[in-house]
Amino acid sequence: MRQLLLLLVFIISVSSGFSQSVPVHLTQAELYDFMDELANEGYISLNSAVKPYSKKQIFDWLTEANQFETLSKRQKDQIDFYLKEYQMASNQVQNPYGMSKLNLVKKWTNKSAVQLDQLGYFYKDDKFTFAIKPIWGVDYRTNDSGSVRHFWGGLGAWATIGSHWSIYASLRDNSITEITAFPNYFTQEEGGNYKIGEGGRPGGDYSEMRGGVTYAWSWGDIGLIKDHVQVGDNYHGANILSGRTPSYAMLKLHINPVKWFDFNYHHGWLVSEDVDSSRSYFSTAGTYKKVFRPKFLATNLFTFIPWKGIHFSVGNSIVYTDLNGPHPAYFIPVMFFKSIDHTLNHNIENQNSQMFANLSIRKIKHLHLYSSLFLDEFKKERVTNDTLHNFVSIKAGMKLTNWPVKNIALTFEYTRTNPMTYKHTVSGLTYASNKFNLGHYLIDNSQETYLSIQWKPIARLYLKGEYFYAMHGDEYDYNFYIGYDPTNIPVVENLTWSNHTLGLYATYELLNDVYIRGYFTQTNTQGFDLNGKSANYYLNRFSSPFYHGKLNTFGVGLNIGF
Repeated sequence: MRQLLLLLVFIISVSSGFSQSVPVHLTQAELYDFMDELANEGYISLNSAVKPYSKKQIFDWLTEANQFETLSKRQKDQIDFYLKEYQMASNQVQNPYGMSKLNLVKKWTNKSAVQLDQLGYFYKDDKFTFAIKPIWGVDYRTNDSGSVRHFWGGLGAWATIGSHWSIYASLRDNSITEITAFPNYFTQEEGGNYKIGEGGRPGGDYSEMRGGVTYAWSWGDIGLIKDHVQVGDNYHGANILSGRTPSYAMLKLHINPVKWFDFNYHHGWLVSEDVDSSRSYFSTAGTYKKVFRPKFLATNLFTFIPWKGIHFSVGNSIVYTDLNGPHPAYFIPVMFFKSIDHTLNHNIENQNSQMFANLSIRKIKHLHLYSSLFLDEFKKERVTNDTLHNFVSIKAGMKLTNWPVKNIALTFEYTRTNPMTYKHTVSGLTYASNKFNLGHYLIDNSQETYLSIQWKPIARLYLKGEYFYAMHGDEYDYNFYIGYDPTNIPVVENLTWSNHTLGLYATYELLNDVYIRGYFTQTNTQGFDLNGKSANYYLNRFSSPFYHGKLNTFGVGLNIGF
């Protein structure tokens, strides 16, 4: 921890300028999509390999893009709409809502506001900014299998203190009548730690608490947070860090000292859900108190920008345990963690290390080309052997916006993951938290082709049609001692599960962070008899009963806040 303290002292002593860092949650998909569109058009430059972005970053990007006269009316209106919310993250002293006609609180002059069109309470002066907003939502979907109702509610708040410090918190309680996102289900729905059958109700309940304290300066920020993080360019599921697990606590560092270099690091306290019998015990009341094994993640990503519009990133990570708590060597952000592992665990079982790379190209206006590579285990002798494979996942795709037709975007994405990628021989070292895989939602031995078309006829209205075909092959545990070679399993050759989905979605943003949506999906989710297991076994293992077979699903939703 000494290195960490020295780093903090150094940062605080040399930092200057006005900056704050409050993240914008990944579920604000429409906002993130618009930032991506502005980057594709060349109005802004961003490192889309790492999310979330901060409120201050988004305000600066909106302000930068707003200076271009070539913006379409729809883009201009969209920027104006988002600036109504994100101007609170600007450096201006005065509360922008203080003098609004919709401000219900006038007695504290222009510093305070209860604002109807922002649905919250806001305060801002030269030293302190504070905002609190409600969180509430409902999603209802129905098909021939029945219906699923998902309700959630809570509060979100954030504050800045002085020129550098920020605090934020978000609490959301969820209740769903049928659980559609267990750790073993192949879905991109956000995972939760469910209390099943609570109060005799069907389905389950779970609570998601996010928040943190951050310190920012003109070229970087550092924070102790509990949140979701996504790494890897994608439009249908990242394969490095997906961000769909329950949030976990982390120490996070980001620096951008020059235009050509960006660096991200975090050290996370994962949840293993792997019981440590040596530390578990019986309480005085006679109950058995289970204790999980500690589990940690250290990860970094170096991003180089040799030319405007080209971002090349490389990084590595390690999942580790059984070191009597977090190890100081893994708090050094710039390290190659596998080498440290070879020192700390000399001649014994190593920890679980990974490497990855990401390439994002926006050199041609309107076009985004991208690819990401995740290496879980790699040996060069397997490259030249047709019967063996390395444990890798690769994603590649493109997105074309506003060409040849304005307000239309086309996306193509392909993902392929070899067997045993993300898995490990030691249960406490899996690439997972709360049993949810940290990487791609299809986990290992899988393949997906994704296509979409988006239409934004006017500001705040988002229409999308998509199709994807996902496949999962042979399913085995990572084990060298029970009759098979993990490096020799066919790659997506023998199917255990597949999913064809055609989806149509319509979303409209009534107010900032207030959405109504409707959607229709036509799905065909199948299991297959293989390796002594029935088709129904695989179908139940990998997908919710609500989506078994050929189904037409209709859904509607409303959400306030995130």
